[in-house]
Amino acid sequence: MQIFLDTANIADIQKANSLGCLSGVTTNPSIISREKTPLIEAVKNILHVNDTLKVLVEVTSRKTEEMIQQGIEFSKLSPQVIIKIPAIGNGLAAVKELSSMGISTTVTLIFTANQAVLASMAGADYIAPFAGRLDDIGSDSMELVRSIKRIFLMHKVQTNIITASVRSPLLVAKYFEAGSDIVTVPYNIFSAMMLHPLTETGLQKFEQDWLKVPQ
Repeated sequence: MQIFLDTANIADIQKANSLGCLSGVTTNPSIISREKTPLIEAVKNILHVNDTLKVLVEVTSRKTEEMIQQGIEFSKLSPQVIIKIPAIGNGLAAVKELSSMGISTTVTLIFTANQAVLASMAGADYIAPFAGRLDDIGSDSMELVRSIKRIFLMHKVQTNIITASVRSPLLVAKYFEAGSDIVTVPYNIFSAMMLHPLTETGLQKFEQDWLKVPQ
């Protein structure tokens, strides 16, 4: 199991990294735009926090050749950089080419098992079903993750599942139970995963009892 953080905010990445629970960071054009920092600079800043973190960087073109060229350039930043490619025909062609070069790829914006199968066949190392967006329209994202995992296990596929667009901390463990290899979450959900009122009340009780112990 691995947790990735869905952000390019360096302060949040530093806080999550300090806990020893973080394996990677996912970005996309929307996430980068919030930081008002050029893309390459933003990626370098993330790598500076911890150069062992995997960093997912998304291409910005829909044309195969341009996606390939962007992927090559992004991959030069670090061996930890993984190129994100959208689940479209031109994207799959780019994944095939980048994979043949030994460049790691993620196919993003996955909403069906068919898309996951095609992405895996094209050579993607990771696929990213967008769970929350499916649930928003009344679809069952949990069953999609289970279905993809069953297919991958049945056919001994090595492609990893990164469940993205997670709306609640209550769902993180459930997505791992459903078969996700990685769950990527924004910082507010990451931090909420640690919280439970009984933990706090239990700690307060321990502290009160400790004051009764002769020192």
